[in-house]
Amino acid sequence: MIKDLVLKHRSCRRFYQEVPVEEETLRELVDLARCSASSSNRQPLKYILSCDPEKNALVFKTLGWARDLKDWPGPSEGERPSAHIVILLDKEISESVDCDHGIAAQTILLGAREKGLGGLMHGSVKKEELSQALGIPPRYEIRLVLSLGKPKEKAVLDSVGPDGKTTYWRDSESVHHVPKRRLDDIIV
Repeated sequence: MIKDLVLKHRSCRRFYQEVPVEEETLRELVDLARCSASSSNRQPLKYILSCDPEKNALVFKTLGWARDLKDWPGPSEGERPSAHIVILLDKEISESVDCDHGIAAQTILLGAREKGLGGLMHGSVKKEELSQALGIPPRYEIRLVLSLGKPKEKAVLDSVGPDGKTTYWRDSESVHHVPKRRLDDIIV
């Protein structure tokens, strides 16, 4: 059921790096995105798949990991993702994209969760550096990067407290806490 997938899916920032994600799995996940909604059905998104450790290293060093965890620079060696998907806008098809890349990313991440994988959507990307590292032609614009792998951390949903703060945090057991507003607080 979709509700179960949504509740189980949380951004995952630490992985069992030694557990591979096969290219065929990445292709299956992108195929889910391919079949998802696209503004005016233009389908301007393209994808770069990475499940090779050397290519993963090139992608990894261009990504931001957790803005709210100020003293955590990202996963250490051994806890890094074993795959990435770079979501591109093909500017020869469309100069702009509405929310297609968000729909595609969420579809891929829910599909990954269904396969027992965890993932993280990166909006914080050193795009020029990544474009150069991967040799991405100028017709493509990096929109998002997804990191994927077997999860090595636990994340839980909490209710937003009386202080109203939505900042995620980790406890002494390294459990990742994600505060969410109550349903009645978001319906106007």
